[in-house]
Amino acid sequence: MGADAACGRGVCLSTNNFDMRVKLHLSPNYQPVPFNHLHQLTGALHKWLGINDLHDKMSLYSIGWLRGGERIGNGLNFPNGATVNISFWDSSLGIQMAKGILENQEWAYGMKVTQAIEEPIPDFGLFGVFRVDGMVVVRERRADGSREYLKWDDPRANEKLTQLFKKKLMTAGFEGEHLESEMRFAPVIKKIRGHKITIKGTEHKGYRCPIAVQGSPEALRFAWLTGAGELTGSGFGALE
Repeated sequence: MGADAACGRGVCLSTNNFDMRVKLHLSPNYQPVPFNHLHQLTGALHKWLGINDLHDKMSLYSIGWLRGGERIGNGLNFPNGATVNISFWDSSLGIQMAKGILENQEWAYGMKVTQAIEEPIPDFGLFGVFRVDGMVVVRERRADGSREYLKWDDPRANEKLTQLFKKKLMTAGFEGEHLESEMRFAPVIKKIRGHKITIKGTEHKGYRCPIAVQGSPEALRFAWLTGAGELTGSGFGALE
């Protein structure tokens, strides 16, 4: 197994690309999974990555939500297991995560990783509308330093989405025409509701509204991997 590969126990990733999306397959749960479990997904990711400084950097990765669950009482049940997508702009982090999973497949609530499969990356054009894998959080800082959560149809929300997207692009080393890219909420016919998720005592509000991105194909690929809005490293804003 080379430095750019990790194989064994249902995990087999090998890539020469500079980006990666991994779909984790989890076994059925033995205990109810609470709705507010995103911090445990984030915690597991950092456990598998080992010692890292990602908490102190802009998140050039994104974590989706668990899929395959059904609501039972005040929690979720996954009788057939679950899947979750984790995407990295730097594929070495995906390989590092896979190696961590080989050492410890446990997640929580009796669930463990049974497979980690590298997902194919689509070809992108100059414009795309992406579904949200979770919810998108956009905030505006008030004069008193507190944060206002912006609604999807607030004009300031689209401005913030584009500002943060360009900041991420620059952090990743993009220049020139790539920085002319734009990101916005793409309204749909059905009613868009706000969702609230609590992480370690802090309640966050966001929207499951499609995201439109216009720019270079490389910028759209970057958005697909790193997500939209804030807190993408904490389980918000992942795109599909």
